[in-house]
Amino acid sequence: MKSDDKKTFVTVDPKKASLQEVHKLLLGGVSPRPIALVSTISENGVNNLSPFSFYNAFGANPPIVVFSPARRGRDGSTKDTLNNLQKIKECVVQAVSFDIVQQVSLASTEYDSGIDEFVKSGLTPIDSEIVQPKRVAESPFQMECKVQQIIALGEKNGSGNLVICEVVKIHFDESILQDGTIEPNLIQLVGRNSANYYTKAFEQSIFEIEKPIATKGIGIDNLPEHIKHSEILTGNNLGQLGNIEALPTQEEVHNFINSYSQTDFTETDIANIINNTDYHVVYSAGLSLVSSDKKNSLRIIEIAARNALEQNDVVFAIHALLSLEYKTA
Repeated sequence: MKSDDKKTFVTVDPKKASLQEVHKLLLGGVSPRPIALVSTISENGVNNLSPFSFYNAFGANPPIVVFSPARRGRDGSTKDTLNNLQKIKECVVQAVSFDIVQQVSLASTEYDSGIDEFVKSGLTPIDSEIVQPKRVAESPFQMECKVQQIIALGEKNGSGNLVICEVVKIHFDESILQDGTIEPNLIQLVGRNSANYYTKAFEQSIFEIEKPIATKGIGIDNLPEHIKHSEILTGNNLGQLGNIEALPTQEEVHNFINSYSQTDFTETDIANIINNTDYHVVYSAGLSLVSSDKKNSLRIIEIAARNALEQNDVVFAIHALLSLEYKTA
């Protein structure tokens, strides 16, 4: 695995750094964050709508979501959302999809109290079934919530306030479901990063990782030493290999090797083949060098295995990586 010894770390003490510096570091390092578009209502019946990216879900029975409307950094004053929730302990927490992200950003403007952000943002208020605050019609996923607890995390500028909500009703657009699961490419959510950056949580940004097998993987510690200390394989690659249930036997590796025809490659062929997207071809090239250049053979076979792992072919990868260890003359 490639070493991270060359990294240079900068250390920051939050008690000594400025609020602005700490805030910027958190927004950049804890990201992307899901966005809660929260609607509340004042005692006078004025709608309020504001997004919060200090937010997540914390249980399903009962279903709990938590978000944090922080005190303003400039003067420590509290925001309308928090003020409303302290009086009327109800809200609707909505997901933010890509097609409304600009309107949601507009709703984050610090308008004066008494201003309805539904009107300013152009988002459509619709009645909730249980709670008083309105739902956002354009959001594909909406949760009516009762506030269970508000925990003040400080009284200073930038201090957070954990709003713990129990979800009492869920509404979602049926078109976002596929085989009973909310499909990322259909709901098209966005996440919040630092500064003005956002993240699309769909299309090319989506990738899959298989969950650890129920019988427990062997772990990276049980991989052969030459695999653990590879300069080609990454930590992610080793994590994939550590999830296998057992290493293949010597006979299985021999059968794997024998399934590839022994082909002679020129040096030029090999230089070009390394960049081939077909990891089977790359492996064949590496295999051809076992007798003449074992070190280069190992490097090329590891490249083939890495390319296979990037395409989630773990079975090929582990057999290929054990080839040099088990290969006989």
